[in-house]
Parts: sequence; structure tokens; C-alpha cells
Amino acid sequence: MFVNIGFGNIVNSDHVVSIVSPEAAPVKRMIQQAKDEGSAIDATCGRKTKAALVLNNRAIVLSALLPETIAVRINDRRK
Repeated sequence: MFVNIGFGNIVNSDHVVSIVSPEAAPVKRMIQQAKDEGSAIDATCGRKTKAALVLNNRAIVLSALLPETIAVRINDRRK
């Protein structure tokens, strides 16, 4: 199932392992490592990053939506 993560960007919710806030230092390091490896996908459209979606292939998708908003959208799709 696909879920909108903001600004017309869509991700396959079956591949999402976790949705985390990018404010914590360990998450910032994880995002930077993904950027260095080329496995980070910036879907913020220039906005502030408010959520990082970790996918099961170790890619990280950055979103301008709050983690709670994305979680609600994923849960609504699974009902």
C-alpha cells in the first residue's frame, strides 16, 4: 500500500520499518551516513525535515510532515 508523505510524494508503506524524528543526534548521524552512501531520499521539497522514514532496504526517506501524521496515514490505509 502506498501513503502520501507530503507534497505529492508517495512511499510504499509495506517497506517502512520506522518513522523517527530527525532531531536526535543518533538519527542525525544515520541520515548523514545515508546521504554519504547515496541512500537518502529527500522528499521535503525544500521544507524543514520533520520525519525520517527508515525503509527495510536501509534507505531513508526525509519528509516535511510530522511522524505522527505519517503514522496516522499508514494506519488509516491498513484498516
